[in-house]
Formats: sequence, C-alpha cells, structure tokens
Amino acid sequence: MPGHGTHRSILSGRFSHDADFDYEIRTVLGGAFSGAADVGEVLAAVADVGTDHRAWFHAWDALGDRVAALGESSAAAGHRVSGASAALRASAYFAVAVNAVSALDDDAPLLPTFRKHRAAWDRWVDLVDLEVERVDLPSAGATLPGWFFRAPGSSDEARPTLVAVNGSDGSTTALWSACVSGALRRGYHALVFDGPGQQSMLFEHGVPFRPDFEAVLTPVLDAVVARPDVDAERVAVYGISQAGYWVTRALAFEHRPAAAVVDPGVVTVATSWEREVPKSLLKLLDKGDDHAFDRDMGLGMRLSKGTARTWRFRARPYGVDGYAATLREVRRYDASDVAGQVTTPLLVTSPEDEQFWPGQSERLAELVPGATLVAFSDDEGASGHCQPLARALTEQRMFDWLDERLAR
Repeated sequence: MPGHGTHRSILSGRFSHDADFDYEIRTVLGGAFSGAADVGEVLAAVADVGTDHRAWFHAWDALGDRVAALGESSAAAGHRVSGASAALRASAYFAVAVNAVSALDDDAPLLPTFRKHRAAWDRWVDLVDLEVERVDLPSAGATLPGWFFRAPGSSDEARPTLVAVNGSDGSTTALWSACVSGALRRGYHALVFDGPGQQSMLFEHGVPFRPDFEAVLTPVLDAVVARPDVDAERVAVYGISQAGYWVTRALAFEHRPAAAVVDPGVVTVATSWEREVPKSLLKLLDKGDDHAFDRDMGLGMRLSKGTARTWRFRARPYGVDGYAATLREVRRYDASDVAGQVTTPLLVTSPEDEQFWPGQSERLAELVPGATLVAFSDDEGASGHCQPLARALTEQRMFDWLDERLAR
C-alpha cells in the first residue's frame, strides 16, 4: 500500500517545468469539476510544449479552435448538450491563450484571441440548458456587460443571489467554475460581469482598473436588488484572486450584502509586484526619485525581454505609463486603512503555499471584525493560490458557510 511519502510526491509533482505554466494547467484542470475542461485533451495539448512561450500560446489557441469546431459540428447535427459542453471548454482554453499573449514578441494576437474566447462563451450561453440573461450594468461612468444566471426551476421566485467579481486577468469562464456552477446547484441566482480593466472593458474599450471599487459594486448591486427575482436581503458577493482586494475595499463602504467570500484575502496588491523588484530600486521609489527608478528599471528590462513583456501586460490595466508611475498606481490598491469598516460577514480562504499574496489572508482576517478564516492544505490537495485543484472542496466550504448565513 502506498505510504504518506508517495501521497506527498504525487501532490508535489508538476505538470510543467515552468512554474507559471504548471499553475495555469492546474487552474484549467480544476475547471473539469464544473465541465469547463476535459483532463485528457488538456494534458495531451500541453504534453510537448516544454517551456517555450510561443508553443504554449499556440497549444491553447489550437486546442480552443479544435474543441470549438467539435462543438459546432455537434450543435449543427442537433446535439445541443454536446455543443454547449464543447463551447464552454473552448472558452476556457482560449482564455489561457489570451493571457499567454503576454509572453509573445508582440500583442497583435491579443484582441482576435480574446474575441474567440468571448464568442465561445456566448455560444455556450446560447446553447446551455440554463436561463441566462445578458444584462448591461451602468457602473462607474461606463456600461459593463454582465450575465445573470437564474437558478433552475426558480420561476419568478425571489432567490438568494451571488454577485461574482473577477480578478485581474480572469475570464467569465473562470467565474463559472469558481462559483456560478455551485451557486446554481444550490438554488442561488448568480451574476458575472466585466468590471473596469477586465476582459472586454480593457481589451475592447480601454477602460482601466480603479481602486475605489465601491464605485463599481454599488451600482451593480443597485441593479441586482431591483430585480423582482432577487431576494434583496440575501445577496452575497464573491471575489477571486485580486478581487480579494476589490471586494474588501467595496464592502468598507457598501453594507447591503448579507455575506461575502474573498478567495483569498488581499490587503495590499503591490506586494505581489514589489517582491520582484530589487530593494535598492524600491528605495529610489520611496525617496521620490522616479527618474532614477525608471532609468534603472529600463536597464533591467532590456536585459530580460520576457520580464519586460510580462510587466507591460500586467501594467496595462492600471492605465498609466512609466515604471514608477505604474507602481505608485498599484500601491493605491491597499485596503489596510478601510478593512476595519467592513460590517458584512466575511469568509476569507487561506491556502497553504499561497504564492502571490502570502500571509495576506491572515492579515485581512485580523483587520475585518468577525471575519472567518478557512485554511486549505497541501494534504487535502488544496494548496496554491485559489486552490486550483480543489475547487469542489472550496465550493463545499464556501457554500456551506453562505447557506447558513443566507438561510430563511
């Protein structure tokens, strides 16, 4: 019988020698639980990629094309369920290809790849056996595209509703896997949308992030609670990845939600940036010597074109130019001074080996009065940012907690 050591070695195994590729594969495989991936086709597609970034992009783009075509063939033959299944998987694979553009020599494929992703998502919305309503949400001076999912069998009954907020580069498909699928199975309605700096708002309209997310969430909630099929007293909010900051920030000013989940907790967004910057350069920034900071960062970026491309991709949603200006903007995304104002019951996930914001879930739980901290461990197969290979376990703990707070 295998011993504990064998168990650990399996869990600590890697799907790729590239840490970023490995994490992305884990995240996609986690979507298999909600139908957004098929394990075999994913592993086959990336088997020969190695660590080549162009091959990585083409693997996911080609997989998306192939699976989308399978779906269209099924749908054309009257096999609606099969067509919907393939469209959802294709949308997930194209979403990886969108982010993979960040490591290419140019970003010319970005918009066409994103449009393939969104076309596959929209095709799934049209084919899937669910009630999905496309909605336009006036928010923060812009109109945000959204999708309102009605719980199966709900008729006109007012139901509890989950509003899902995405992270910095997540797709709508990722939110389906993270929370919407589980919400619908439990009788909740659910809303997903592209916020400022996210997906279509960035790629097609050039609208950047904003740190004051209450200016986004409050009008979104206005639209949600005005619906006759929503129980206004049982609205919850879920935020994944960087939305751990956005949701926390908004809830410091917006107190209507009955409960909220941040997965994981994020207090200070800039820490994930600054750990990659030499301390000597950060001292220049702290002294206000932006010229020297930009000069030295520029020198370093010329020595590492891959790092330069990644920085450009990550900086784009913040809407400013220059290394110092970007990092100063990112530093504005800090909930330290307002987290204590949150009155909404808050669940904070805390995975072992959190690689982007280590320790911030614990910090957030200390700052928010009465927050509930839920740990996830490697022994459970639930380590890493957003527990990519343990979404069933995450869903169970999250919705059991929400059910108890939204029960009538």
